[in-house]
Amino acid sequence: MLKGILAVLLVLVTLSSAMGKPEKTTPKKEKRIPQTLSRGWGDQLIWAQTYEEALFWSRSKNKPLMIIFHLEDCPHSQAALKKAFAEDKDIQKLADDDFVILNLVYETTDKHLSPDGQYVPRILFVDPSMTVRADITGRYANRLYAYEPADMKLLLSNMQRALKFLKTEL
Repeated sequence: MLKGILAVLLVLVTLSSAMGKPEKTTPKKEKRIPQTLSRGWGDQLIWAQTYEEALFWSRSKNKPLMIIFHLEDCPHSQAALKKAFAEDKDIQKLADDDFVILNLVYETTDKHLSPDGQYVPRILFVDPSMTVRADITGRYANRLYAYEPADMKLLLSNMQRALKFLKTEL
């Protein structure tokens, strides 16, 4: 009998504590995408972490290296160019299949990577022999390695040129 009363009492306490709790109305947080080495330039791609690692991969895999210099707070780097690059399926596929890729949000000490100055965004190609391909340029005379969102076909063409040089010159 005592056990029955205790069981009923326990049920009543549990129900009253559950009913007495105010409903939590905490706002739901937006789902955050974890930061990757891609920094939004192609999350499904495999990116090198450092310049030294990228050079090693380039040599060992015999693939050209494509380096994207940009800044997190640069409107030219972040908005339009990043979006155009990440949404271009041909560029993403070619980068995934045939390139070692690296994006840097800081300048390196290698002066060969800023042949015409340190500006962002800029994209350079380095072949597996560690030669910066200064001859693969964009369309701007004052910023040879700059690309705009409208230049994705030119960038794709330059990626194909880097591959062609790999096969014909090395």
